[in-house]
Amino acid sequence: MIKSSWFKILIPIFLLSATIPAFAQNAESSRRDIIRYGTETEIANLIQSLRTENTDYLDDELIALAQTSRNQRILSGVFGFFGEREKSGLESRAMKAIVERDDEANETVISAIEYLGRVKSADAVKVIIELLDTEERRFYTVGFRALGRAASADKEAGDETADFLIDFYNNRNPGSDNQREILLAIGTTGSVNGIELLSEIAENEDERIPLRMAALEALSKIGNEQSLNTILKCVSAGDPNVRSAAVGALGPFSTPEVDNAILDALRDSFYRTRLAAAQASRERRLVAAIPFLKFRAENDDVPNVRDEAIRALGAMGNAQANEILEGLFTTRRNSDRIRILAADMIMKNAPDNNFDKLVTELDEAKRTNQTNLYNGLLRIVGETRLSGSKTSIENITRRFMRDGTVIEKLYALDMIANNRLTGFTEEINKLAEDRNESIARRARRTLEALGISTEE
Repeated sequence: MIKSSWFKILIPIFLLSATIPAFAQNAESSRRDIIRYGTETEIANLIQSLRTENTDYLDDELIALAQTSRNQRILSGVFGFFGEREKSGLESRAMKAIVERDDEANETVISAIEYLGRVKSADAVKVIIELLDTEERRFYTVGFRALGRAASADKEAGDETADFLIDFYNNRNPGSDNQREILLAIGTTGSVNGIELLSEIAENEDERIPLRMAALEALSKIGNEQSLNTILKCVSAGDPNVRSAAVGALGPFSTPEVDNAILDALRDSFYRTRLAAAQASRERRLVAAIPFLKFRAENDDVPNVRDEAIRALGAMGNAQANEILEGLFTTRRNSDRIRILAADMIMKNAPDNNFDKLVTELDEAKRTNQTNLYNGLLRIVGETRLSGSKTSIENITRRFMRDGTVIEKLYALDMIANNRLTGFTEEINKLAEDRNESIARRARRTLEALGISTEE
């Protein structure tokens, strides 16, 4: 009797453990077959799925595919997917596409250039310079942008590239559409060789406003003290756009004079200047700006400025800033946008002290049918990581796993993985067999994150 009872219990457990890996293997095998034999549309759809899942287990297969394919849509998709993640492995194929561009589709060459810039391939600098030297104008914009990024990985390459770009700007007649891209690329190299030209353009009141703004942005990217006087001069410029660009360029610098300029800019009547000042406060974690940021977050008539003030408060991370954020989040008359952003910041800074409040407001949003607010807070709940007691997060996870919608179950799995909640193994195993492939795949990933084998 006893043996028979145990046998009946063990059979479904054995079947469950055997089914999960078979299901997972079938799905992965099907995807590999798509890469081997699929059409460009099927491969593009697969890449989009991998992008959505933020997974990389098929990267080697995609690299192998790119090495042999000349299909424009496939190559552009693979270069884009790898470039977004700044994932190396395709540099030689991308450089080959540039060198042999007469045999490649135009879109393939452009995506290859973009990829090399995103992965900051110093080895590609020479290839991109040679391309720009041909003065094929169709590659100018993407080429200048990628060249600056690629050169930023190496000081020698950065100096060489800056000199090339300065000469191109002064002597090659790149056209007004490309001048801004060249200036920004000079800044991206990080080379001090560009400071003289950029400062001259930024201070020139007769120069076009977009170029002065680009020069200031480039000086900020270089971040060298030699350019600080130029940027401070432009903080008082008559044109509000130049003024806001100069304030935004102050982020890398640290002097009392810079601090005062940022605080003054938070009072500027031009909203872009206030926005730039809030961003600079965030980058510098300028504690003296907290009262100004509180006022902006509560009263500014431009939503983007209010958002940036809240992000800056979140970057401060101290008790004063967290108290302000908590008030913005829990004040129910505030807009959904303000409350969600403030909740996001406070849960990054002080999650253990505020998680119960977050759940309370989540439940209230659901009770009152505030869909946008509920969805925003739900995302934050799913991303939360607690370092102390896990009781509260276990309770809401259990509720979602038992009675939740598809989205709630997906976030429950995130909470389990983020907080290593090991008491839900049985529930996760059930979801790993779910008909909904998104849930099943997330469940399998959660088991892997917890170190629980699905092959036993």
